[in-house]
Amino acid sequence: MANILVCDDDKEIVEAIDIYLTQEGYHVLKAYDGEQALHVLREQEVDLLIIDVMMPKLDGIRATLKIREENPLPIIILSAKSEDADKILGLNVGADDYVTKPFNPLELVARAKSQLRRYTQLGSAKKENNHVYEAGGLSINDDLKEARVDGELVKLTPIEYNILLLLVKNQGRVFSINQIYESIWNEEAIGADNTVAVHIRHIREKIEINPKDPRYLKVVWGVGYKVENFRRE
Repeated sequence: MANILVCDDDKEIVEAIDIYLTQEGYHVLKAYDGEQALHVLREQEVDLLIIDVMMPKLDGIRATLKIREENPLPIIILSAKSEDADKILGLNVGADDYVTKPFNPLELVARAKSQLRRYTQLGSAKKENNHVYEAGGLSINDDLKEARVDGELVKLTPIEYNILLLLVKNQGRVFSINQIYESIWNEEAIGADNTVAVHIRHIREKIEINPKDPRYLKVVWGVGYKVENFRRE
């Protein structure tokens, strides 16, 4: 069940939206100004925010700006204003959709469903971030089986991908050639030196700007290989 936070200083509007969303099986959280919305977001997991523009204390535009500093959840802005400039402002500060008052509650529910569906499909929901591993500008999404360097997709063979995943998941740890071979090929490492070295070379050629002076995939002479530790201590 998705948690949807509805924020508007008009309590009747909040209650009306609550009724329609609850009927669709959503759990509704409520706030009546931007400051309350920020508090709820800090205290509870929220999957979608529906927020009015004109509110006391902290309006919807400024609240959205603050939220976007650290939270990628979908945001739908409500406003009595219908001018294009206001819509553009709302979208520019980070809103995903804009609904003008007065609105059809069924349309708002449909837009909420659409945003939640898109958010999940893009893999932006927190629960889908469990299998993303990063080391500096190197990122591996193990759900999608993708590796990227500075946002650019890197084409790896299955063996290359599995070697890189092993090292990135354990960044900073040195793996011997035998350990890499046995982990990836699932068999005893007999004469594995050249096999592993070739794959390491190919990986470097694909992820490093200068394979001879690698930033990510390092050799520890006489010991093995590692991916540099970029984690903050």
